[in-house]
Amino acid sequence: MTTEPKTLRCGLVMPISTIDGLTESHWDEVRAIIKESLTDTGFSVELVSDSNEIGIIQKRIVQNLYDNDIVICDVSAKNPNVMFELGMRLAFDKPAIIIKDDKTNYSFDTSPIEHLQYPRDLHYHAIQAFKLKLRDKVHATYEASKSAEYTTFLKHFGQFVVAKLDEKPVGKDEYLLAAISELQHEVRSLAKASRSRESISSSTLSELSLRPPVEKRLRSEREFVFDRLMSVDDSSTLIQELSDQNSPEFILLLDEYLTHLPQNIASKNRNVAEIRKRLTEAVHLFKRATRG
Repeated sequence: MTTEPKTLRCGLVMPISTIDGLTESHWDEVRAIIKESLTDTGFSVELVSDSNEIGIIQKRIVQNLYDNDIVICDVSAKNPNVMFELGMRLAFDKPAIIIKDDKTNYSFDTSPIEHLQYPRDLHYHAIQAFKLKLRDKVHATYEASKSAEYTTFLKHFGQFVVAKLDEKPVGKDEYLLAAISELQHEVRSLAKASRSRESISSSTLSELSLRPPVEKRLRSEREFVFDRLMSVDDSSTLIQELSDQNSPEFILLLDEYLTHLPQNIASKNRNVAEIRKRLTEAVHLFKRATRG
């Protein structure tokens, strides 16, 4: 008698609603691409928020982030919820794979972790290549995670006690009462939030609409340089060229950075001199961080 192979669980963390001009249908396509990548691999791919059981969604997400055999996290558009859930998975120090589209910059804190990149326009031929890379990466990462020495991120920076979720057995009645209580609390919270929204007067809304838009946060020279160097396969040659402030590559880097600054900053010579200095320092910092 043969036993059925175990179905492995691959959790998926990604945006599901409109963000950065990308609609829900775009994310549906991305989710379908990821699922197709792992067809016939023994992995069942589901959002970490999905479950056959009824319960509080936040609890479900945390439990799945802890229990799933592997997690794929799409940080495209830097959705805050996605980044938070990625942080939790990394804190558990369990296998995780980060992917992003080619229009999203690297985040400074997670930039040391390899990111698999796919085209935002979901061009067919590039997507086919991405699907093969993702399939191989999932298999290799899962196999590597079986080693006692495996670490995704945390233990590269020191000795830490990895977070765990406590388990406590309870009776059926106790569980049902607790679940009902949590649902009641959730309903009360939603009702309270709804009343708060309704209490906002039309004059207050008008006042809010007249406020100037919040200015987009500018990337620092360090973030700009790290994004650029992390986006190339072999950064050693580019680092060498950028070490000379008079090289064409450095001048191009400086021009690109100045382009995204407000005109009143980029046009001042004293600011440009400081920016040149900080760009050079960022190149040297990246070189030291990747040495060896």
